[in-house]
Amino acid sequence: MNIRLAAVGGIAALLFLSGCSSDSDEAADPTPSDSMSEESMEMPGTIVEVASSNPDFETLVSAVTAAGLAETLSGEGPFTVFAPTDEAFEALPEGVLDALLLPENKDALTSILTYHVLPGEVMAADVTAGDAATVEGSTIAITTEGGVKVNDANVTATDVDASNGVIHVIDAVLVPPSVDVAALTS
Repeated sequence: MNIRLAAVGGIAALLFLSGCSSDSDEAADPTPSDSMSEESMEMPGTIVEVASSNPDFETLVSAVTAAGLAETLSGEGPFTVFAPTDEAFEALPEGVLDALLLPENKDALTSILTYHVLPGEVMAADVTAGDAATVEGSTIAITTEGGVKVNDANVTATDVDASNGVIHVIDAVLVPPSVDVAALTS
């Protein structure tokens, strides 16, 4: 399983790094001194900046902004964020996402988003099965048999580094017990 997590983490790191670009022209055959380029010394952005730079998180970033959490998730941290992709948001029942983005449902949206956040930084190598307390106040269940799952969401990429924590990508939106999703669309 550690090999699987390492492979997923490596893929996530490659995807993240492939999105970065450099203004400098590097030699085709870099020498060891070239490996410490300016780009490799740059710190990654905050969780919000890293998510904003990835087209798979457009809905998440919109939701964080609508909930007024961008400043918090750009703060000092550290945080661990289980980030649902746009595809995960699209899998919500019809009308739920639109309802969540309405100003009158800001509290429910905030609860859902903070349910995806753990205080502190938990890297994939440190994940253990069990319940973990979220910033929202409830716990999430983490299982590690047959791949890492958070509640019913699969972790699809791990250890996306940010200056104030780490992002792990998940394939479903987590909903805390305090939010009645059906009531949002009725």
